[in-house]
Amino acid sequence: MTNYRGLLERLLCQEVEFILIGGLAAVVHGSSRFTADVDIVYSRTRENLSKLVQALSPIQPYLRGAPPGLPFLFDVDTLHRGLNFTLDTDLGPIDLLGEVAGAGSYGNLLPDSVEARLFGHACRVVKLDRLIALKRAAGRPKDLEAIAELEALRQSQYPGM
Repeated sequence: MTNYRGLLERLLCQEVEFILIGGLAAVVHGSSRFTADVDIVYSRTRENLSKLVQALSPIQPYLRGAPPGLPFLFDVDTLHRGLNFTLDTDLGPIDLLGEVAGAGSYGNLLPDSVEARLFGHACRVVKLDRLIALKRAAGRPKDLEAIAELEALRQSQYPGM
């Protein structure tokens, strides 16, 4: 089972610049759907990459689905050379997204985020309208299924839309 609190606190205590998206962001907005991982869009500055490495290295990040024993060095250079990483950790799965379909990079998505209190910490979360757009852009069946509930949540929060 994913330790959402543990994963988020590791990031927030290291002051990693990120925006929570995906299923956990939907839960923050009131969704009742289950999600197994944490999805974030992260700033790709070298300073932030270093904070990501400091936050996640102690929990053994490893490429999800990679064969055991495949060499994988989780460091600033690896993050800098790559973009999107789907990782398993001792606390559960986390997806580090340098860019996301329908939004692009952290800087592009920042204006479409809000601050929420999660586990006693301030955390940037994608706004509901943008989350719906991200789910549409992803186009996966599970994302398309989630849109109806998210639109109902939007309607209840903003009657008349």
